[in-house]
Amino acid sequence: MSFITVFTPTYNRRQLIDYLYQSLLAQSNKSFEWLVVDDGSTDDTDEYFSELLSKQHPFPIRYLKQENGGKHRAINRGVQNANGELFFIVDSDDTLLPNTIEKINQWVTTLDASHKWCGIAGLRGFTNNKVIGQQPSTDFVDAKNTERRKYHLEGDKAEIYFTEVLKKYPFPEIPGENFISEEIVWNAIARDGYYLRWFNEIIYICSYLEGGLTKDNSKDKRNPQGRLLWAKGQLEAFPNSWRDRFLAIGIYRHAVCKTESIHQTAKKLGVSRASVLLASILLSLYNHTF
Repeated sequence: MSFITVFTPTYNRRQLIDYLYQSLLAQSNKSFEWLVVDDGSTDDTDEYFSELLSKQHPFPIRYLKQENGGKHRAINRGVQNANGELFFIVDSDDTLLPNTIEKINQWVTTLDASHKWCGIAGLRGFTNNKVIGQQPSTDFVDAKNTERRKYHLEGDKAEIYFTEVLKKYPFPEIPGENFISEEIVWNAIARDGYYLRWFNEIIYICSYLEGGLTKDNSKDKRNPQGRLLWAKGQLEAFPNSWRDRFLAIGIYRHAVCKTESIHQTAKKLGVSRASVLLASILLSLYNHTF
């Protein structure tokens, strides 16, 4: 049986994080720790954990607080402090189903020598029977993160990575910026040949709340160098996909359209100016349509 680090980065979620805690208490398998990195909360999150840690629990709880630096810095710290063989990122406004830890342990034991594994991944749901995004048509699919469209795995999933793999791929920490797309690291792992086993079961219940990163549409303009790293990674990961390439170029261009010229964007990305202009137009039309 694998010991799991359930890792939660949190920022001003005092009124919600207890729902996650209650879902952890309800787990049928208690072979996990709960590691929380507070990314500079200004509410009473620290008081909540001070009270929580004064009590006995059926699983270890650790609470670390740092200056506000973004989710990626919190993940880096969490990986370095994790005691689990597996590392499972669970956001502070979400919850787990009662059999989640049990399911993770069951699926990890199915991994064989057929691939170089970095972990497993289950489904996220709005409810325990309403899936977010696409789901496999079979019990499971073995695929790299960069192969998700090919195997109909698009949309948010519940990935559980081997901690030792994540230690080899820390998130870049850019001074003055506090957002890095997780895709930068997940795709870097995929480019090095690692697979996940994507299994067809909901284990994670999601809440997309106002003020969360998913809802924050201005983060790219505040973090241009982070978006540049993402765009370069996409161009490397999907050299033959015009859709992915134009999205990467267009999204980065949108982030820097007021601070750099088309020529500068093209030079940084290693593409033609015509590609930048066309990608910008296509992205604008896409956003207007949807």
